Amino acid sequence: MKLPSKYIALVVVLSLAAIFAYQAYWLVNLYRTQRQAVERNINEALRMSDYNEIILRIDQLDRDSTEHGEVSVNAGFNNDTPYVESRTIVTEQKGDSTLINLTQQSVKDTAHIESSLHTSDMGFLFGRENTMQELAAYFQRGLHGGLDVLNDPDFQAYDSLLAEELRQADITADYRLEHLHRGATCDSSYVFTDTLAVGGTQGYVPSPRAVTYDYAYDLHNHWLYRLTMEPVDGLVLRQMAGILATSAFILVVLGFSFWYLIRILLRQRTLEEMKDDFTNNITHELKTPIAVAYAANDALLNFGADADAAKRNRYLHVCQEQLKILGGLVEQILSMSMERRKTFRLHPTTFAVGEAIAPLVEQHKLKADKPVHIAWHITPPDLTVTADRTHFCNIVSNLLDNAIKYSAESADVKIEGRKEDGAFVLSVRDKGIGIPKDTLPRVFDKFYRVHTGNLHDVKGYGLGLYYVKTMVERHGGTVEVQSEPGRGSEFVIRI
Repeated sequence: MKLPSKYIALVVVLSLAAIFAYQAYWLVNLYRTQRQAVERNINEALRMSDYNEIILRIDQLDRDSTEHGEVSVNAGFNNDTPYVESRTIVTEQKGDSTLINLTQQSVKDTAHIESSLHTSDMGFLFGRENTMQELAAYFQRGLHGGLDVLNDPDFQAYDSLLAEELRQADITADYRLEHLHRGATCDSSYVFTDTLAVGGTQGYVPSPRAVTYDYAYDLHNHWLYRLTMEPVDGLVLRQMAGILATSAFILVVLGFSFWYLIRILLRQRTLEEMKDDFTNNITHELKTPIAVAYAANDALLNFGADADAAKRNRYLHVCQEQLKILGGLVEQILSMSMERRKTFRLHPTTFAVGEAIAPLVEQHKLKADKPVHIAWHITPPDLTVTADRTHFCNIVSNLLDNAIKYSAESADVKIEGRKEDGAFVLSVRDKGIGIPKDTLPRVFDKFYRVHTGNLHDVKGYGLGLYYVKTMVERHGGTVEVQSEPGRGSEFVIRI
């Protein structure tokens, strides 16, 4: 069962749409994943910059401090409740006296553990892993808080470290960095935020769409760094530029391939229809001369027509004419078959153009079923051409047949031959019905026939002009056509 072309085209279109939809879905999810990764990298850059700033301060205290200090941080679980305790002991010598200052702070966080206890055992393990990560962050905060007693954070160093961390994470965007302190009055009636320092990219002014990232480095979330930058959408898209370009290229290639496939399918459908039309017409045309010749021969054999010399000659003449027609049909079919064979070879010779054209003109005048006037002019009269004589005559015969066939009640045809720029030029012009402009590009296609209102009112098989073009090109030449509906057509070959 042959599947109609429209259903094939529909399947192809739906397949292409499904591929496009899946590609879009994959790209959207990839974008979301990349965006989350970028935001995680930003938060991690804030944390790592703080850690590195702590290390720098510790190194600086080791080199410069005249005071002796000790910072201890304890973190862990107490009855499945995480806790962090930071203790700072500063020993200072003043004269003969030794002063010892003790600063201690602790914090407990039960929210995370309480939620994890309501999950399964495996869920609890994963929850405990997350809790350990949080405890690591709290440990850093505890170390930070203990160290701050000895030395204040270095905002400029933190800014420089943050810029480097963002660069290593391939986050190249302008930003604003603020060092903030949040507090409240004793009765909590008034909450305030002090800006202690401002850094970041010089000259950058955040837009209304800018996004902020806060990193609190103390145990009680009173001291924090605030990073302000534009949304990461553009940054994510730049990071995905290679993937997007590749996906776009693949989609374009697929789209073109599917379009070309559909085009080929539709053209194949058209070709099949034209082949069916050709088969129907050629079958009819082959049957007609066979039937007529059979009837004439039957009359000679069975009805005594041979006794009458006039009838005998007439019937024999009918048989001869029908056999000529049949031979011409077979020759045309064989010619179309021969030109496709790899073993096909031309046999060029040099001959006079006028000698080849003259008998063709007379033949077409005799066999035409309408008044025909054919004028031909060769310049100079002894003009010669080097070509395969048989196929050259077939080319001219097909052009004459086409001119006569597509003329109305009578045919007026003009043939001209000449030399032009070293090439042989032959033109066949008629005053027939002409060819529409939208049809001109297809007149040389195999099995194509110009519609004249009724598909079968003009006999033909869609092979003549295809044969002309093929044979002219085999001779290394070209064929062109100019036509205007109602005013006729002109075919020009150059060899």
